[in-house]
Amino acid sequence: MSYKAVQKVRVKVPASTANLGPGFDSLGMALNLYAWIDMAISEQTTIDLIGDQMHGIPMDKTNLIYKVAQMVFQEAGVSHPEMYISMYSDIPLTRGLGSSASAIVGALAGANALIGNKLTPYELFQIASRLEKHPDNVGASLFGGIVVAFWDGEKAESIRIEPDPNLEVLVAIPAFQLATEKARGVMPKVVPMKDAVFNLSHSSLLVAALITGNLGMIRHAMKDALHQPYRAALIPGMKTLLEQAENHGALGVALSGAGPTMLALVDQRSGRKAELEGFLKETLAKEGIEAQLLWLRPSSEGVTATALQESDGDLQSFVDKEVLA
Repeated sequence: MSYKAVQKVRVKVPASTANLGPGFDSLGMALNLYAWIDMAISEQTTIDLIGDQMHGIPMDKTNLIYKVAQMVFQEAGVSHPEMYISMYSDIPLTRGLGSSASAIVGALAGANALIGNKLTPYELFQIASRLEKHPDNVGASLFGGIVVAFWDGEKAESIRIEPDPNLEVLVAIPAFQLATEKARGVMPKVVPMKDAVFNLSHSSLLVAALITGNLGMIRHAMKDALHQPYRAALIPGMKTLLEQAENHGALGVALSGAGPTMLALVDQRSGRKAELEGFLKETLAKEGIEAQLLWLRPSSEGVTATALQESDGDLQSFVDKEVLA
């Protein structure tokens, strides 16, 4: 990435999954599902949203990407009130795969690249965590891999873990949306000490298993008492998946972020991938839930911003040739 101001950039930012079961608001993992954003400083603001799923997103200065970019400029002490922004995303909205975090991180990285990377990745992480109010999704999309982090209301700190090369991720994305506010609204304000200790021990064990590559330990570690039991009522079939997916070849299973997407971690050497996929499909179908199943991998690479030349063409051309081809 150039360390001088550039005219136009193309940002690629990965999706993310948060919590991984017990690591509520503290564990995140980047996934190889992406959003792309073209950004430039211009004479008048134009926002171009590509794809059907962008319907309803603001195309004026209330747009999240525009607003976050302006925060970067303000933090860096520069003024660029007019911008060109174009965005395409394969990350489904409000499904628990970090769509808002990817937009925030993409906007931060793109705006920062336009002004010669005046802000450090750490500073971008602080802004992102402040906006999201938790650091797991934004940390994963920013740094890639698996991120262990906290946000105390004033600052965020994180450590990145390189994902085990044998780790695969199967996600079941239901055809309905679930707002994070609604998923948080069903959770209690106070939990019993035994539940807090349960999550503390399981989250610690899960981090140790991911660091050491002890994939067999994941099935014991990926249990939760703080949020999934309360959210299960919002997602038919979730309780069955949590209780039985390990019997069909999963290393562990969890609600992805606030849901409704369900996520299973899988050892790529497993011979039971088709069995697991069938079990997820059947369980949700019994509840009348239509879901898209995707095999993904952890994305070791976080957000990238590449300077564009005039000859590089627009984002629509890139999407048609490189993404949808």
